[in-house]
Amino acid sequence: MNASLSWIILILFLLSFPVACLPSKKLTVGAAATLLEEVAKSSYKQSDLRVIREGMPAYLMLMDGMVEALPDNPGLLVAAAQGYSSFASVFIEEQDKEYAGLLFAKAKQYGLRSLEARGFRNAADRPLDDFKKGLKDLGKKDLPYLFWGATCWANWISLNLDSMEAMAELPRVEWMMQRVLEIDEQFYYGGAHLFMGIWFASRPKIAGGDLKRAQNHFLKAIHFSHEKFLLAHVYYANYYGRQARDKDLFISNLETVLKTPVDISPDLTLLNAVAKKKAKELFDRIEEYFE
Repeated sequence: MNASLSWIILILFLLSFPVACLPSKKLTVGAAATLLEEVAKSSYKQSDLRVIREGMPAYLMLMDGMVEALPDNPGLLVAAAQGYSSFASVFIEEQDKEYAGLLFAKAKQYGLRSLEARGFRNAADRPLDDFKKGLKDLGKKDLPYLFWGATCWANWISLNLDSMEAMAELPRVEWMMQRVLEIDEQFYYGGAHLFMGIWFASRPKIAGGDLKRAQNHFLKAIHFSHEKFLLAHVYYANYYGRQARDKDLFISNLETVLKTPVDISPDLTLLNAVAKKKAKELFDRIEEYFE
């Protein structure tokens, strides 16, 4: 039996255990959450994307159940946000944008609730000046909630670009990622730099796009990941290489991904498998992009 499946069965057993047999519901959910962390760690070391794709719905249902039991637990909320956003972006977005939009909306909701549980309230509604001022109160312990809250929010916006309301929320996401950079620019393999690289590369110059700044952020993300987080190379090629019309850079970064062992860092095996899949798809379209 797959190791992750064994953990899920054990978690389901704990969640369904009669309350009278345990001191409290919090203990039950707490024990399940601890086991779920092991599921997540095991999943990140998995290179078989099909196994993860088929197991994720059960994982997300478990997260929903635990959040319902402990609705103000920031750790559970951010884990649920990360799970929904990752599932949508890796497995759903390219095939079914409508469904992905629903998943990203739930991820955004969980992400903002995790920030609220950390004391940063009404992130989507508070006045902009108050929003920026409040970000200064968030510190190193708030990094996971700040980073994943911004990531999930940005993913939701990316599928609602025809909405003026959604577009108006973009500055808040940028300020959140800027705050991540201020606190610890190396957090999550330089993930905030990767975000900012995409941010500056994907916008027209008149709207604040800046390829030089984008490249600087991409190179920092690659540096801080010690070239083991292969998605940094994929995004550098796709967003900067194509915009800059730099075919050699585009090819060299994708070749780096394709030739690097997927398990160069065991904890990144899953994400690197995703990177290899995306790199191959982009490589097959070189002539289309640079005709």
